[in-house]
Amino acid sequence: MAEGTWAGRARRIEAATPSDRDRWIDALRALAILGVVLGHWLVTAWYGEPGGGVRITSPLAHLEGLTPLSWVLQTLALFFFAGGYAAARSLRSAAGVPARLGRLLRPAVVPVLVWAGLALGAALRGVPGGTIRSLLLPAVGPLWFLAVFAALNALTPALARIRPAVLAACAFAVVLCVDLLRFSGTGPGWPMWVNLGAGWLVPYALGIHRARGGLVTRRTALLLLVGGMTGAVSLVTWFGYPVSMVGVTGARVSNLSPPTLAAVCFGLAQVGAALLARGPLERLTRRPRVWAAVVTVNLGAMTVFLWHQAVPTVAVLLALRFGVVPGLLGVPDGLSWLLCRLGWIVVFSAALSVALAVRLRRG
Repeated sequence: MAEGTWAGRARRIEAATPSDRDRWIDALRALAILGVVLGHWLVTAWYGEPGGGVRITSPLAHLEGLTPLSWVLQTLALFFFAGGYAAARSLRSAAGVPARLGRLLRPAVVPVLVWAGLALGAALRGVPGGTIRSLLLPAVGPLWFLAVFAALNALTPALARIRPAVLAACAFAVVLCVDLLRFSGTGPGWPMWVNLGAGWLVPYALGIHRARGGLVTRRTALLLLVGGMTGAVSLVTWFGYPVSMVGVTGARVSNLSPPTLAAVCFGLAQVGAALLARGPLERLTRRPRVWAAVVTVNLGAMTVFLWHQAVPTVAVLLALRFGVVPGLLGVPDGLSWLLCRLGWIVVFSAALSVALAVRLRRG
């Protein structure tokens, strides 16, 4: 976009923004989306098999030095915190929760149909099930997140009747109890999936709490940051929780599938950091061009989230005829793979930006 055009768009967005808009929440949501996208693009890899099939793997299984990046790019707690805040505020409007659910679920219809059609077509053509799963699982994976997020949004009127601090504490206690049962090895495996709701309810409830005027002191923010990070580091160091804050293909336990106590503690630390960053984010987003960028990402958030993994998936499909393609199709077992993947991320970003521009132009 030309400089003058972008400057004009920034001025129009600034003029149309209500004075009481919570810009820092929009900034958090944009940062969370960008973190998820970049994280997925870095930790998802495919390699070809001798028989012509494709398997999925993770660079974190081959390059342990990348693990600290999972503590930077795993930003889901920020998204749930911002979502709880926005949902609680939307209860004041006439449209409220139904309108939010519509905005969440309608964009998911097309990708569901597209990927289901592709899976069926591939199966009819005799493509091995493992290959279909490896190619399509990353693309449809974001739908689990959307389902949990939509469920919490639908439950917001009921959740709002409970004191948010109590709600967050109860959800945290549920995660703790489930993990004790899960890792004791004495009970069935299915209760761990309770954490899929309880784990993300913790930051979501804190978002409701902040929307109601809570969590305003610096001391509270520091307590969440220090306490949450201490808990996460302690669980990883002394209690056998995975070091990576994202799932690693082939690992016995994932901190995200479903969320573990370590992931929830890490989420508390992220919320604390977000609360501390409120002032700087508010000041930063008062700059028209920065605010225009934040608004643009938020307007296309669902498009970006639902389709971002489709970009590398399509690239891999196109690359199959060429065999090994550095950074795209091959075992991610060295620095050269990482450098090539960074180059591919530039390509992915350009393709996704085009899709986002088309989406925004259509309104």
